[in-house]
Amino acid sequence: MKTRAAVVRQKCGHFEVSEVELAEPREDEVLVRIVGVGVCHTDLICRDEVYPVRFPAVFGHEGSGVVERVGARVTKVQPGDHVVLSFRSCGQCLPCRRGDPTHCANIFGCNFGGTRLDGSATVRLNDAPIFGNFFSQSSFAAYALANEASTVKVPKEAPLELLGPLGCGVQTGAGAVLNTFRPSAGSSLAVFGCGSVGLAALMAGNAAGCTKLIAVDINPARLDLARELGATHCFDPRSCNVVEEIQKLGGADFSLECTGIPAVFRQAVDSLAVPGVCGLVGAAPMGTEVTFDMNAIFFGRTVVGIVEGQSVPDDFIPRLVDLHARGKLPLEKIVRFYPLDQIEQAVRDT
Repeated sequence: MKTRAAVVRQKCGHFEVSEVELAEPREDEVLVRIVGVGVCHTDLICRDEVYPVRFPAVFGHEGSGVVERVGARVTKVQPGDHVVLSFRSCGQCLPCRRGDPTHCANIFGCNFGGTRLDGSATVRLNDAPIFGNFFSQSSFAAYALANEASTVKVPKEAPLELLGPLGCGVQTGAGAVLNTFRPSAGSSLAVFGCGSVGLAALMAGNAAGCTKLIAVDINPARLDLARELGATHCFDPRSCNVVEEIQKLGGADFSLECTGIPAVFRQAVDSLAVPGVCGLVGAAPMGTEVTFDMNAIFFGRTVVGIVEGQSVPDDFIPRLVDLHARGKLPLEKIVRFYPLDQIEQAVRDT
């Protein structure tokens, strides 16, 4: 079928809304009419080839929408269902069989390969195959073709246009706290980098009962929003020594690094209490290295890399929808809407 999609034609290029051709759904695929889709940092670093991709390309991996058609073997959803589209895992490797899809051995091919796993294209431009199937969806488009494994059914009474970011960014930040850290009530959490991922982590920390919620960012507007979302302490590292200030508070039981900047990662580790856990979610270019004082991670301190909030989307995304319904995950405070034709403006604002 013909549909409209935001196409990037070259490295660091603009998003240009163009007509593309979407492949017919296979037996295990779902055609989704996109209602909302988040602009994520991962879309932008792939546009800039921080991770290897090919051009032209259609990105977008935080889609939400309505199921239009399903393949013959699809059982999770049916036409008319409301869904959030998340990352894809192979379902066959050892981590997947153990119920841990974020550590899928084939996660790169499933999400960044640009084609189906058999090499066939899902999106064509001017009759030529292009890089699509991004996170098994390429949802910067009016319609997306997703593998059944990437679809998560959500209640029809939930605000579908708002739910797309649950598929990646919000799932990553909130999941880091609720699935990986699992803080007990009264814990302290420091978040380094308060974009959508970091703010989702702060909301999750608030929902989990953390009593010290520390936000670190150089953007005053983000710090103001962090306070509105429950941050008890906000620090701008340009005006203070963040590590010293957090250690004056007793250190952080948990810290989350969301920027992908090595110097900030070092601060997040050095801000920990003893013992403490630092989670890394910020994406850096391949080969980026970081240094720590080896003594800083003695006495039980832990550093852990976290992908997609260490979540099982079919279980975790409905939990996030429920938290939103109960007022504990106020997504509307961190979302601004744009029509597809204004995606380039949305990217610039991000």
